[in-house]
Amino acid sequence: MTKPQLRVLALSAATSAVLGLAWVPQAHAAGTVLKVDAGESVQRALDAARPGDTVYLGPGTYRESIQVKKSGVTVRGAGDRTVLVPATTKARKADACAAAGNGICVEGTAAHPLKGVRISNLTVRGFKKNGVWASRTDELVVHHVMAEKNGTWGIAQERSTEGRLINNTARANGDAGIFLANTVDTEAGATDTDGTLVRGNDLVDNRIGVTVRRLREVRVEANDITANCAGVMVVGDENKPRVGDITVRLNHVHHNNKFCAANSRLPAIQGAGIVLTGAEKVTVVRNTVEDNKGTTPMSGGIVLFKSFVGALNENNTIQDNTLQDNGPADLADRDTAKTNTFQGNTCGTSEPAALCGNRTLPAAAPAGGRR
Repeated sequence: MTKPQLRVLALSAATSAVLGLAWVPQAHAAGTVLKVDAGESVQRALDAARPGDTVYLGPGTYRESIQVKKSGVTVRGAGDRTVLVPATTKARKADACAAAGNGICVEGTAAHPLKGVRISNLTVRGFKKNGVWASRTDELVVHHVMAEKNGTWGIAQERSTEGRLINNTARANGDAGIFLANTVDTEAGATDTDGTLVRGNDLVDNRIGVTVRRLREVRVEANDITANCAGVMVVGDENKPRVGDITVRLNHVHHNNKFCAANSRLPAIQGAGIVLTGAEKVTVVRNTVEDNKGTTPMSGGIVLFKSFVGALNENNTIQDNTLQDNGPADLADRDTAKTNTFQGNTCGTSEPAALCGNRTLPAAAPAGGRR
């Protein structure tokens, strides 16, 4: 798309209604809409966009990777009729997002994180690495995005704060459907996300539905998570600060029975509902966890498992969950710490016994005792 061909529409109330952009917050209301059609360059429109603008992708297939380089920019498609797939030609060296194998990249710097970027209403499919990749962002919103059949993660962010990953679908990605981490290239203690939210997503047929690794202050709630090898994994290690202050609530985690072979980081996984390793002060509350069955070390409904560098789960609360038909157990504490609380869970089987119902595992008593 040449510069004269770039349609620029005033972002009036009428235009917003036609394009379905009424959800854009007031901070973006003064911008313009740059309209792109299939066969034209989305990146060229993004390069022309200013903070507050919306780049609208009409229905069709777009064969390119795109990189958002400015704060306050919205990328919005026409729902499932707008699809990004890899380009058929080799990426230029200057195109770092495509060269890395990603579909959409939102990348700031340590000094200047990208703030208030929004990605919505489109499909990102078949990229070698990640569908949506974000690094050094603040208040990123990813909303109504379908990320499927990407090589590593469907939607992923690192070094970021206050993200909102809401009402997306991540399906058949090579690793996690949604992946959150402090960093992916260095060893470091957990960082605070200031309340990143993962809500209302459908996570299907990935290796792991949601992975939260080396982070604090995250909420994972009201997601439907099924047909993965593991549903939710909260992953910590010996680094300080520790992983923790995370809430996992109101999720439906069911039938995560796909088998995934061991890799360099994890053993084989199958039938794992919600797993905590090396975490502290995590609250797992009011989830429905059912029919997750397997024979691997982390199999079961809700499982506490010592991390693979020996870090314990401590001071976590597993409360008011409904569990049934998970195997080998609905609740499993396979750690050695005695400071985790199990309270008010409705379930049939546990390891050790007596974790179901109004029972807790006391700090100074043998496993299975009552407080």
